[in-house]
Amino acid sequence: MSTFLCLLTLVAAAFAAGSTIGPEGTFHLTNMDVSPDGFTRAASVINGANPGPVIMIEKGDRVRMNVVNQLSDPNQHRGASIHWHGLLQTGTNFMDGASGVNQCPIAPNDSFLYDFPVEQSGTYWYHSHFGVQYCDGIRGALIVKDPHDPLRFFYDVDDESTVITLSEWYHESAKSLRSTIAEADSTLINGKGRYVGGPKVDLAVVNVQRGKRYRLRLVSMSCDPNFVFSIDNHDLTIIEVEGVVVLPHKVNTIQMFTGQRYSAVLEANQRPDNYWIRARPNSGHGNLTSTFEGGVNSAILRYKGARNAEPKSRQQKEQDLLKETNLHPLFDLLAPGKPTPDGADVTFDLDFSFDPAQFKFLINNKSFVPPDVPVLLQILSGARNAHELLPEGSVYTVERGKTVQVNMPSNLIGGPHPFHLHGHTFSVVRSADSGHFNFFNPPKRDVVNTGMAEGDFVSIRFRTDNPGPWILHCHIEYHLDVGLAIVFAEAPDQTASANKNIPNDWKEICPQWNAFSNATGPDL
Repeated sequence: MSTFLCLLTLVAAAFAAGSTIGPEGTFHLTNMDVSPDGFTRAASVINGANPGPVIMIEKGDRVRMNVVNQLSDPNQHRGASIHWHGLLQTGTNFMDGASGVNQCPIAPNDSFLYDFPVEQSGTYWYHSHFGVQYCDGIRGALIVKDPHDPLRFFYDVDDESTVITLSEWYHESAKSLRSTIAEADSTLINGKGRYVGGPKVDLAVVNVQRGKRYRLRLVSMSCDPNFVFSIDNHDLTIIEVEGVVVLPHKVNTIQMFTGQRYSAVLEANQRPDNYWIRARPNSGHGNLTSTFEGGVNSAILRYKGARNAEPKSRQQKEQDLLKETNLHPLFDLLAPGKPTPDGADVTFDLDFSFDPAQFKFLINNKSFVPPDVPVLLQILSGARNAHELLPEGSVYTVERGKTVQVNMPSNLIGGPHPFHLHGHTFSVVRSADSGHFNFFNPPKRDVVNTGMAEGDFVSIRFRTDNPGPWILHCHIEYHLDVGLAIVFAEAPDQTASANKNIPNDWKEICPQWNAFSNATGPDL
């Protein structure tokens, strides 16, 4: 595949920072110096931009995205993979992109074509799923529009200008922060921000016109912190959560955990002026978690006709914070299984712990380490049972057509922990801090906050209708990196028949990666 790299380089050069792309295109992965908050350091970028381009497609499109790896910085990961967060990959498990589960990493100077249909709609994102790589910049928003959106009459504008991404930024490379308690230096909104005591660099601006309604696509692409998000003097009406259309629910503040997404309608009904967009993190260097001084943790909502100036608006005194239990699907209301706490066919009670001596997280006394041979390849090679699948003790086999309930405790150190399940949208039948079950119209999503209350727990349910291995993991990237994950091997005996037409290029990824690793040493 490397013989095509010169041609692909020319194609990738056509894309500018902040551009949109899709459903077909090229992701050109390179290293370059960036300064999103005024501090310059080396990063890993897509098509010369940090974050990467916004993918804008429609339900029913086929994504064909060629990922070309020309990463060369030894201080950052050189292998790569792309996970399409929230897309179910039904029948295309081999395109899910999780290294060690669904594929090997793409080696430097090689490429891989991700090719899959999209039958969902909503707000998603994509990111590297290799090591802690996306913390260095390989991430971006992915928007799937529904031409027949049942809530279309709620908004007037929904395009790339209304996408708002939240992330944190570190002044050191992600690899150097592994096995430490990483603390961010700044918050980035749409790839721009300021750090405490840093220069007054430009902030992101979201432009609106009085009298119009805007569907804001909010995407948390952080590696660690959650953000308390608000826009001064404006309410936000939630209409979609992670691809699930919900009954409209008005708030003015949203706590967003890493990996979570919302569509929130903003009505531009205020006096034309500039208003602060705020995203306060729960962790970071110094007083990053408690200040907005100097434009830290901020962006700008600018009305048409307002001066080109920074806002003087004040934060709402009363915060109407979104509660997960108030998110009710518009369709497909019932949770799978019987409407009782023990009404699932299979229940997994997960025990979380942390071993400070090894600096490892454990689930049921096992710390997840991505195997050299991806779980999917193990299954396709004949492994069927949990005791045959690696990593030992971290793979759980489940039959097809079952209702699975997963119970997760709330008080693990380093929390709150946002858990993401690949391959499924699940029902949150017991939310953090709620104290009760809801089987009749529970929230449905793919990332759930497990909370911090002593003795509490969170429960999710899903149907095993998508054969293949799917990872369940904490989306705080540094926690996944030290083991906070398991894999559900769903219907191993039907995985091959349910995931047909695996391309030859996928079969070549592991030999190419192994050749690179043998020549250069492990990419740790």
